[in-house]
Amino acid sequence: MRSRLAARSARLVLAAAAVTALAATTTACGPEDNGAADSAATASAASSAGSGGGSDSSSSDSPSTSGSSTGGSNSSGSTDKTDSSDKTDSGDGEKSGYGQSCGTNDLNFTVTSESQAGGYYLVTAKAKSGITCYLDINTPSVGFGSGADGVASPVGQGGEDPIKLTGSTVAYTGINPKTTNNDFGKEFENVIISVTEEDADPAELKLPDTATVDKPIVTNWSTDISGAVPRII
Repeated sequence: MRSRLAARSARLVLAAAAVTALAATTTACGPEDNGAADSAATASAASSAGSGGGSDSSSSDSPSTSGSSTGGSNSSGSTDKTDSSDKTDSGDGEKSGYGQSCGTNDLNFTVTSESQAGGYYLVTAKAKSGITCYLDINTPSVGFGSGADGVASPVGQGGEDPIKLTGSTVAYTGINPKTTNNDFGKEFENVIISVTEEDADPAELKLPDTATVDKPIVTNWSTDISGAVPRII
């Protein structure tokens, strides 16, 4: 009986020792297994973060490229505006640095008969109210009738280039309708005058008397009335 109890007690001791050993083994392995799992999880998270970072970098590059393209477009647009602005400044309405040129319809004309130098017609030009302009062309275009033989030739007298007309300022030109010493000539009651040959709207002035016209002449514009007395030079 005692031998059986001893044997049974021995088996119980061995079994208890085995359970204790197994528990110790389980306790020892548990943290290592958890650490391995944690390491694997950390590596997986790092891999995911790396992949996500690459995507963010690509996304960041795309707006940067787009911004660069937009900036180039704006720069080009700014240059175009500057050029346009330069062009707008270079053509500011001024002609030869003097301003607006007088057209025939910018002026009021009067004509009087004078006795000097054998007789001539004095034409006075004045800017209309509110107008300031310049006689850029030194010699007026003058003619009697529509024929070429009625066109007055310039004699080169007087002349101020340009003459500014504004307010009470006036310019003068003198017309001698007949420079030949004979009995020939055509009679006219009007004279046609314009500030340039190309003027499409010349002025037709009533003469103070009937003029006999043969090889007429005309002076340049002048602000001095004495420079408007026509003489053959």
